Amino acid sequence: MTDTDRSAGNVTFPRIGSVGLDGLLVSFGDRLSEAGNRAALAFRAAVERESPEGVAETSTSLVSTFLRLDALHADPDAVAREMQALLDSRDWYSADLPQGRRLWRIPTIYGTDLAPQLEEAAEEAGLSPETAAREIAGTRVRVQTIGFAPGQPYLGELPEHWNIPRQQALTERVPVGALVLAIRQLVLFSVSTPTGWRHIGQTGFRLFRPEAEEPFVLRPGDEVIFDSVEREAYNRLCDAGPDGGATCEAIR
Repeated sequence: MTDTDRSAGNVTFPRIGSVGLDGLLVSFGDRLSEAGNRAALAFRAAVERESPEGVAETSTSLVSTFLRLDALHADPDAVAREMQALLDSRDWYSADLPQGRRLWRIPTIYGTDLAPQLEEAAEEAGLSPETAAREIAGTRVRVQTIGFAPGQPYLGELPEHWNIPRQQALTERVPVGALVLAIRQLVLFSVSTPTGWRHIGQTGFRLFRPEAEEPFVLRPGDEVIFDSVEREAYNRLCDAGPDGGATCEAIR
């Protein structure tokens, strides 16, 4: 273990646990933090580079790395020992983020009838709608994990005043490309669905493209800026294709 291990109650992180018959979960915390998310992303990248025998697949959640083992050939105890040695090799909480990440700029319209809960969310955060939209549009956020729906990113973290709760009641449905907010995070919806998160922005970006060679457009570790655009530009960009005017560049 390193001198930056985290503790929560009687549990010390990082730690390795079993998941079902063929999984190991390497956890870097019991709640979201920038350092925990960084550690999970960096550790997964290291496992991918090492390609340890018996590991068939990896993925990350907000603060954990999951390893699915080859149930027919892997020795779970041997893999766990190898993962422990890798954990002990460095301070993962301050590790460099993986290579190959991209910065996306996604045109977004804030408020209006397309995203009707901006004012409500801004009031919860103690801001005016104009200030709220300007602040979110100016914040560069990281794709912390993909989950809930195909290709759907959780992004963050926003400043502390955005630690606002989810709604007590569900919004019946938000459209594909909806930008929603709660608990210092943004979610960009890949499907049309009910939600308890407040709908504060709308994009023309289609995240899930089952017809494509890579059906999930965003990857954990990518960064996003939700640039503010006016209604006329938004309508024009939506008509231009599934990117909705979004652009990306390599992060160096």
